[in-house]
Amino acid sequence: MMESEMLKIFNQQGSCLGTAPRFEVHKAGHWHETFHCWFTERINGEDFLYFQVRSSAKKDYSGLLDITAAGHILAHENPLDGLREVKEELGIDLAFEEPLGTIRDSLISPEFIDREICHVFLYKGHQPFEKFQLQKEEVSGIMVASMTDFEDLWFDKAREVMLKGFLVSEEGEKKPKEMLVSKKDFVPHEDEYIKRIIQKIRMT
Repeated sequence: MMESEMLKIFNQQGSCLGTAPRFEVHKAGHWHETFHCWFTERINGEDFLYFQVRSSAKKDYSGLLDITAAGHILAHENPLDGLREVKEELGIDLAFEEPLGTIRDSLISPEFIDREICHVFLYKGHQPFEKFQLQKEEVSGIMVASMTDFEDLWFDKAREVMLKGFLVSEEGEKKPKEMLVSKKDFVPHEDEYIKRIIQKIRMT
């Protein structure tokens, strides 16, 4: 059961305080470790970002656009073990030697407090849509946006942006899709987190 998974918990200074079950971590708002992997691609000098569409079956933020692949790092795991999330959610095997670094991010809603120490990985390169084999309980599509357009949207220089990609039908078929989206269509990550992700992508 996912809610009973054991996670390491940390104080504000980053010192490990022990472990706690996932439901308690989110109820109390403990800092804990997560794995984030952003897929990016550079075409003619312009960066693009791949977003997952969260499944409508998800309890939290269902149907919203989010990091390409992400998940919790369990108490007995290290950041590289988080690569299982890419395989599980997207059906793609990746290999990394180490993360780019860590960024903190807090998502606070009436239901839970999610304070994350995010171990961030970047995959740079083209991934054809036919390669993706999505875990339907978690992900219902993949959409791609120009990073400049996304940045303008996130920091209120634009009200809407166009994304292109695919959604998976009830029958499991990939259907090409274009979406005109606003900021409310994305999981509400902190501005500082998004700013630092964009900086890291531009620097690599």
